[in-house]
Amino acid sequence: MSKQNTIAIVGRPNVGKSTLFNRLVGQRKAIMDNESGVTRDRHYGYGDWIGKNFTVIDTGGYVHNSEDIFEGEINKQVKLAIEEADVVLFMVDADAGVHGLDEEFAHVLRRYMGKKPIYMVANKADTNLRANGVGEFYSLGLGDGEIYAISSQNGHGTGELLDAVVSHFDDPGIEEPESEIPRIAVVGRPNVGKSSLVNLLLGEDRSIVTDIAGTTRDSISARYNAFGNEFILVDTAGLRRKAKVSEDIEFYANMRSLRALEECDVCIVMLDASRGIEAQDVNIITLADKNRKGIVILVNKWDLVENKETNTAKDFEAKILEKIAPIAYIPVIFVSVLNKQRVHKAIETAVEVFHNKRRKIPTSQLNDVMLKEIEKYGPPALKGKMIRIKYVTQLPTHNPVFAFFCNLPQYVQANYTRYLENRMREHFDFKGVPIGIVFRKK
Repeated sequence: MSKQNTIAIVGRPNVGKSTLFNRLVGQRKAIMDNESGVTRDRHYGYGDWIGKNFTVIDTGGYVHNSEDIFEGEINKQVKLAIEEADVVLFMVDADAGVHGLDEEFAHVLRRYMGKKPIYMVANKADTNLRANGVGEFYSLGLGDGEIYAISSQNGHGTGELLDAVVSHFDDPGIEEPESEIPRIAVVGRPNVGKSSLVNLLLGEDRSIVTDIAGTTRDSISARYNAFGNEFILVDTAGLRRKAKVSEDIEFYANMRSLRALEECDVCIVMLDASRGIEAQDVNIITLADKNRKGIVILVNKWDLVENKETNTAKDFEAKILEKIAPIAYIPVIFVSVLNKQRVHKAIETAVEVFHNKRRKIPTSQLNDVMLKEIEKYGPPALKGKMIRIKYVTQLPTHNPVFAFFCNLPQYVQANYTRYLENRMREHFDFKGVPIGIVFRKK
């Protein structure tokens, strides 16, 4: 059975780890910025080289005794990545030379020497002068006796580095494991509990969690396998309104979250029970609906709602559906991630929505059911023209779309389309899924 050959890229802040990560995975997945501390969580991607497939882990910059309030959490994530990796790339800056933080981090890495290969990678060696000056890094006493001078920006030297790295992989590894597995993205405004939910489900601190809005900056993917369910779970940065996005990093975090929404199969949209549904929540739900995604609404922090009565949840759900009207197909689940209440119900529902999204209804069954409904209440005549629907079939699309064949498709009105959608939902389980209805000439 193939394994997931794993490479961790580690080092102090701002040496170019995310740039190398993006080069190895062949796309701009990680956010890059000259400000240190942009990467905070472990970030995973997939690459291949000369017939070997591998997983790459990008990590936050290792810091010590800094004023960064995230320091302890970032360092914990770095150590988790080293433990998980088969090969470690210790990246330093050829332009800046040996830095005090490099020396600090070398102490951390020495305890892994002999347990796994550690490569010294001197990045930003864009000129011969810099490439020839990397010898000073031998003073750190790490690596396999060679320092790899590279430029992750233009790719210089990365081929030789990869040749050495993949020589440790006896197994060809598995190809990108995400291709056929459902992707479920957890989206919402900042600080509603997205990372706490993902960490709880994974049983590990994959994402850093604090009370500070904006802690998560990148979209973090992780494979989830429990209770017979397997899918890719994506934690995202909180989606803010454009007017509230004040810096480049926030802008890119917003863009990554939007891309995660566009690339997923099902969106879990998290709301904060103590704040109710706000305009930005409605925007996110509308965006997911426009992108034809499966949707589950999770009302988190339900434990903070006091004086709950029999109908409190029902009334809360009614307010949500009123705000997002005419969208009316989305299941609403009330959870407390902190108290671990109904969290697995949320995931079961998301998986159910995914299966609903893929549901194919046989043409004979569709016609048996829907032609009876059309007989009960046919399309209203327009301009004296009688519209006759002959039959219906499901189109071969990624999302459920149904074609109703009739004599005058141009005369069918919007309210009749809604009637047909409501009858479809009555008879077939499309909970959580937007369905399309089109009319074709017959």
